Amino acid sequence: MPEFSFANGERRYVKLHCRTLGQLNSARNNAVLLLHGTTGSSMQFLQPDMANFLFERDQSLDHNEYFLIMPDAIGHGESSKPSSADGPDFPQYSYMDIVRAQHAVVRELFNIDHLRLILGTSMGGMNTWSWGIAYPTMMDALMPIACLPYRLSGHNLLFRRLMLALIQSDPKYTGNDLVSHTA
Repeated sequence: MPEFSFANGERRYVKLHCRTLGQLNSARNNAVLLLHGTTGSSMQFLQPDMANFLFERDQSLDHNEYFLIMPDAIGHGESSKPSSADGPDFPQYSYMDIVRAQHAVVRELFNIDHLRLILGTSMGGMNTWSWGIAYPTMMDALMPIACLPYRLSGHNLLFRRLMLALIQSDPKYTGNDLVSHTA
């Protein structure tokens, strides 16, 4: 996306990597959006223990029947993220930024007006809830898995605080930036 607008008003190029399985039918009404968890990418859905269970013939999301869209969220997988784009200058982003970017891919890249299902796990489940709020008529069903539409707490909050503490404990961390040292 050459000029994606983040919620904070910043506009910049954003790469949103996407994998697909199956074919979009002529009526364009067989698309399913699959959203990955916090530490994952679209590859989580292509692991044999998941793919064989979901996508094979006569399974729930048979790729012979459905067009499966699996984006890497902003900050994950092969999509734009601070570690591959602008480092600490990468804009802060939220679930709604992620969802707006996914919506742009569905509407502009694939020219799809309506989805059969949006299924997301963990953070992808939170994104699924956000899709329902932002675009309530764009899908037949939402299926958030392993998430609650509730503020961060418990294990999730602890995990995020641990990740931040690990970054801040790096001797190269200066508060806003990781200083690069060369030998």
